[in-house]
Amino acid sequence: MGPGRGEVKGKTIDKPTVGITTYQEDASWRGWHRHASLVPTDFVAAVTAAGGVPVLLPPSGAEPEAASVMAGLDGLLLVGGADIDPALYRAEPGPHTGTLAPERDTWESALLRLALEGDRAVLGVCRGMQLMNVLRGGTLLPHLPDLVGNDDHMPAEPVFASSRITLRTDALPGSLLGAESDLPCFHHQAVDTLGTGVVATGWSADDVVETISLTGHRFALGIQGHPEVGPSRPVFEAFVAAAAAHRAAREQGGVTAA
Repeated sequence: MGPGRGEVKGKTIDKPTVGITTYQEDASWRGWHRHASLVPTDFVAAVTAAGGVPVLLPPSGAEPEAASVMAGLDGLLLVGGADIDPALYRAEPGPHTGTLAPERDTWESALLRLALEGDRAVLGVCRGMQLMNVLRGGTLLPHLPDLVGNDDHMPAEPVFASSRITLRTDALPGSLLGAESDLPCFHHQAVDTLGTGVVATGWSADDVVETISLTGHRFALGIQGHPEVGPSRPVFEAFVAAAAAHRAAREQGGVTAA
């Protein structure tokens, strides 16, 4: 019995598998204090509620390992976390550059490249959206307050801010959420120059790019905010539906394993 397949009252259920990247952080639980691979359960719950089977993907190497993993996945969810290495978008670290995670940069870049090549469903959240742009040759604003003059996108305390975003209704995610939406956010960096095939589809009131899509793909959406804790169930339903379409095509021999 393969991933995502089960038996209920004699009927076969075939659900799409969705890989979810993970944070690498010092964490505490039940008295233990250890370095851990973790992800907020909001992401897992959102994928599960939309009908997908979540598979956690801690950093495990580079292209060869990523190819082995992606062969069994129908969607990829890139979560937030540490700043992307500025060298990946031809920049130098600055005074506000946070702790980097080179193992995540390598692993997740390989996963994303393969996911796009295989036309799997891709959803990038916060750092994940930024990686989508960087992989396509785009750049990032290294410290957003230097541009907008405030900390509205990232409060001093670890709590989400609320960002009202204006969306194109002829593109994702506006086609799902409407012309405006309020999304939780927590980020000090943002997309600057758009990469090849990257289209901005949503903006905050201070003109920060809040959502992007990649042209020529089944479903490739980036959201700077955090839909996993916001009123964005349609986003996850559409994402998992696209993953299900990939799975159906894969089982019928209509897609490659790349």
